[in-house]
Amino acid sequence: MLNILHLKYAVEIAETRSISKAAENLYMGQPNLSRAIKELEAHLGITIFKRTSRGITVTPEGEEFLQYAKKIVSEVNEIEAMYREGKKPKQSFSVCVPRASYISAAFAAFSRHISTAEPAEIFYKETNSMRTIKNVAGGEYNLGILRYQLTFEKYFRSLFSEKNLVAETVTDFSYLLLLSENHPLAKKETILSEDLGEYIEISHGDPYVPSLPMVDVKKQELSRHVDKRIFVFERGSQFELLEKVPSTFMWASPVPKALCEKYHLIQRECQDNDKVYRDVLVYRKGYRLTSLDQQFITDVCEAKRKYIEKSQPEENQ
Repeated sequence: MLNILHLKYAVEIAETRSISKAAENLYMGQPNLSRAIKELEAHLGITIFKRTSRGITVTPEGEEFLQYAKKIVSEVNEIEAMYREGKKPKQSFSVCVPRASYISAAFAAFSRHISTAEPAEIFYKETNSMRTIKNVAGGEYNLGILRYQLTFEKYFRSLFSEKNLVAETVTDFSYLLLLSENHPLAKKETILSEDLGEYIEISHGDPYVPSLPMVDVKKQELSRHVDKRIFVFERGSQFELLEKVPSTFMWASPVPKALCEKYHLIQRECQDNDKVYRDVLVYRKGYRLTSLDQQFITDVCEAKRKYIEKSQPEENQ
């Protein structure tokens, strides 16, 4: 039978990458900790940690085991706190998402379902696909939505399988151009990619595709017609830039009308843009969706219908 203390020991070693540091944090002797980990590995029949001259590394089998161990330890700590300290049951929810306005709108709708009668701990993190996969597979977040160009489907599906993730398609769509109402192209009847060459593109600076070098990813993601870019990492700055600097533009999934009006922006199709993107919901295999998880997914699907499907040509829906 697994010993919960042994799970806690393994999680602490994984976090510190050091037997001695973990032993210090756990207030126990290093020999006792090493012995406990050897007993755990013998019981499971796997090697969790590899000892090297440079310290501790986690084996592939260990990575898989630690995904479950971290979740179990977290839940045990929560149960202990609840009953030992007399705490009320806590509403918990965590999700990593791309920097997408329709998902942000869905999260705002979802937040109205959080009860004010009970404690709540809600985590909403906007980040790139690599960190989303890492955070969900590692148990730090329960849900993730990640975005990738459909061209890279096979790379991502392979990684989902490797990381034991369930992956469900949320939506497919093509990017629209997001421009200031005062942009020189705002009133042009037909916009082509080559028309963007003299303007400044606002782009997210951390694209990711598994198994591909960053230089190849950027070739696929960034337009060959543009040589002037501002890289940003959160949504607030991009809207300010688009509004205040009319010579900028951005490729984006459809943005809610109210947000465009707030920042005096318009959305336009680029006639020769043939790239299709996919947003995918991921969570760990074996994870049971909570009522809050299900509510968030419902709100995302509603936002998809409201903002994505209504703005796309029929062939992309």
